[in-house]
Amino acid sequence: MSEQNPRISTRIADGLEQVSTKIRELSVDRAAQAITWAAVGLILLVAAVTAVVWTLVGIFRALGALIGVETAYAVVGFVLVLAGAFIWSRRFPQDRSSQQE
Repeated sequence: MSEQNPRISTRIADGLEQVSTKIRELSVDRAAQAITWAAVGLILLVAAVTAVVWTLVGIFRALGALIGVETAYAVVGFVLVLAGAFIWSRRFPQDRSSQQE
């Protein structure tokens, strides 16, 4: 009888360890992975916005040197308004198809 007690206690301990490991995998590990990807996404977003801003500044300065600052304001403003109008027109694409019918 003394030989079975260690086996039962070992099985119970192993079972509890497996259950706790599975619970950790389903909760803590997934949360840690989600937080990691959220942080990476935030860093990429900040880097992309910074790159776009500096690209626009570089384009504006190049245009300012070539055609003058006032005209550069007009050209960059016109391009940004066109880009905004295009994006705004794509806002609800399903509404356009229902209006044409």
